Amino acid sequence: MTAVTDQDHTERAGDAGSENGKAPGEEPASGGEVDAGGKDEHARVESAEGGDGRVGGGHAREEARHARQEARHARADAVDASGGAADADAAGAWDDGLIARRVTAETEQAAVVEVRGANVPPAAPLTYDGPLRSRLDALRELVGLSRARLDSRTLAEAGQVLDEAAARRRLSGHHTVVAIAGATGSGKSQLFNSLAGVAISETGVRRPTTAAPIACSWSDGSASLIERLGIPPRLRRRPLQSAESEAQLRGLVLIDLPDHDSAAVQHREHVDRILRLVDAVIWVVDPEKYADAILHERYLRPMAGHAEVMFVVLNQIDRLPGEAAEQVLDDLRRLLDEDGIALGEYGEPGATVLALSGLTGDGVGELREALGQFVAERGAPARRIAADVDAAAWRLRPVYATGRRTGLSEEARDDFAARLADAVGATAAGEAAERAWLRNANRACGTPWLRLWRWYQDRREPPTGRLPLRAQPDEEATARQRVEHAVRTLADRASAGLPAPWAQAVREAAVRGSQGLPEALDELTARAGLPPGRPPRPGWWPVAVLAQASMTLLQVVGGLWLVGQIVGVMAPNLGVPVLLMVAGIIGGPLVEWSCRMAARGPARRYGVEAERRLREAASGCGRARVLDPVAAELLRYREVREQYGRVVGVG
Repeated sequence: MTAVTDQDHTERAGDAGSENGKAPGEEPASGGEVDAGGKDEHARVESAEGGDGRVGGGHAREEARHARQEARHARADAVDASGGAADADAAGAWDDGLIARRVTAETEQAAVVEVRGANVPPAAPLTYDGPLRSRLDALRELVGLSRARLDSRTLAEAGQVLDEAAARRRLSGHHTVVAIAGATGSGKSQLFNSLAGVAISETGVRRPTTAAPIACSWSDGSASLIERLGIPPRLRRRPLQSAESEAQLRGLVLIDLPDHDSAAVQHREHVDRILRLVDAVIWVVDPEKYADAILHERYLRPMAGHAEVMFVVLNQIDRLPGEAAEQVLDDLRRLLDEDGIALGEYGEPGATVLALSGLTGDGVGELREALGQFVAERGAPARRIAADVDAAAWRLRPVYATGRRTGLSEEARDDFAARLADAVGATAAGEAAERAWLRNANRACGTPWLRLWRWYQDRREPPTGRLPLRAQPDEEATARQRVEHAVRTLADRASAGLPAPWAQAVREAAVRGSQGLPEALDELTARAGLPPGRPPRPGWWPVAVLAQASMTLLQVVGGLWLVGQIVGVMAPNLGVPVLLMVAGIIGGPLVEWSCRMAARGPARRYGVEAERRLREAASGCGRARVLDPVAAELLRYREVREQYGRVVGVG
């Protein structure tokens, strides 16, 4: 078996540094890898006999060393002939390194080095369909509207999805980046080599074998995609040159990831970082650890929404006797169904599940065919972005969606206005205005003797002596408490059912508006209260006053007539003066009573008008200071809720 890797033995580090133009004191590439120029100069030849990964005999080792030296000299000559051309990596060229060393039982072919020039035309950028573009625009608008209400950590994932979607859209739409991920010993590197048709990624019993992600592209124009993954040129490869393979997998960029359960933290970081950027994932599991809790709880279950861009491959089925492979595969499907990523009973979108053996090649052709069809559709990048949007929207659901009807009802608005009117004493002011109108009517239309008696009573006993009035500071404190209670009640009703951030924003808006509201209401009460001067008089008042004066005059005339008869000035005649006096005495109270009955309607209307003015003044002040800010917050929430509906594809 022959294995070609991007790594070299540490004993050749000095040679690699000197022959690639490095100063004697420079360090070679980390991990015994090739120099930063991206040319993989070494190939480790493993013996096909024995299978232990070691070269059989010193003669074979010597031949391998000579082959490496010839490759170095050939490349040095090429560089000299080009007149010291710029480094391929600096020029943005694809560096394929050492392509492959194919060994058969009879012959061993020389290594092939292929360098792509910088003049490769860039591939056409990725395009999103209308619904996905609409969802991304809605998500961008949603994040913009929410920045002032939500913390940056809540919006971080949505912002990252937007950034990655924009970055992926600028890159090739003719390539599909697929990562091969798996646990230690699952055989993912072996499967990677089987798909490439050549030993690219190192395999062996040493763990972890894959220390850094390795990229293999089946067509040109994918350099920018791989650069986005942070894979250096020295770790980029080309598959075995085969017309059939290139036609079947054209556009595929395959990434071999380190073990996701590696003891090295850096390896796990590589896996987590690249899994967020690739278009699709092939999860490789083996019969021993296919039910590993780390795999299912940390990766598969959280990525259930990405099932359409996932393959789950049961590798090493050659180790299972008889029908054991089918049994393990059925159990794997059961676990995937619990994770929510398996194909549904009626063909719902889900992950493709296959069983194969990377060692014997059994089932690899089926995977290659499925990959070819998957890549040819060119829909994986958009589906991946759509799944990312779904995941971000689902995590944002608690801060946007609610199962209750929200907003301020007319009942809540009217109740708030009524509470403010009660705080400023609108009802009492209306009643006072009505009493003032009636009192003015009684004074104008009452008998002189009754008015004189009332004046005397007012002088003896002030009206404040009967009903103790509340002190001014107590009245102000009570009014302030009523205003604060009205604002709290309104804020509670307006924020009921809202997600926590928006409910808090509504309450804060109400509290800000309530500052200075009692003082403003006091000023409005002074301006919109009873008008100065006496209440207006209706047109019938002069007639009533004249009638009352006539009744008083009759009493006076009748009394003087009787006095004149008593003193003998006038002839005795009791009938006429008595009749005049009785008419005046009875007619005066009758006129007063009639005026009082007639004054009730105008007095009531006058009081209601005074109460209405005060209520409208208090309601306008409360609306401007509290209701409008609260309504603005509710309107903002409705806007973000509509945008969230567009993000999730509803409305």
